[in-house]
Amino acid sequence: ILIVEFANQIKATGKSKFNAVKEAAGERLRPILMTTLATAFGALPIALAFGGASTSRVSLGIVVIGGLMFSLVLTLFVIPAMYTYLSKEYNPARAAQRKQDEIDSKESIDVVPA
Repeated sequence: ILIVEFANQIKATGKSKFNAVKEAAGERLRPILMTTLATAFGALPIALAFGGASTSRVSLGIVVIGGLMFSLVLTLFVIPAMYTYLSKEYNPARAAQRKQDEIDSKESIDVVPA
C-alpha cells in the first residue's frame, strides 16, 4: 500500500509512472526488508524446535517463514510490476479539470427545504 501511495505522490510531481514506482520501491525497500527479516528470524527458533512436541511447532514455523518470504517477493516485485501495468500516466491538465469538476458539482447541489 505504501509503495503505491508513494508512487502516486511522486507521479503527481510530473515524473513518469516507471520512474515513480522505481523511486517509491527504493524508498520502501529498507523498511520492508527489516520488518520481514526480523519477523522471519523471530520465527526461526520455532522452525528449528527440538523436543517432544516439536513436530507441530516446526511445521508452524516453516509456514510462517515461507509465507513471509512469499509476501516479500510479492511486495518487492509483483506490486511494482502491476502498478506500472495498471497505473495511468499523470496528466496535470486532466487533474486540474477533475478538481474543477468536483468543485462545480459541490456548488450545484441544491438544498431542498423541508
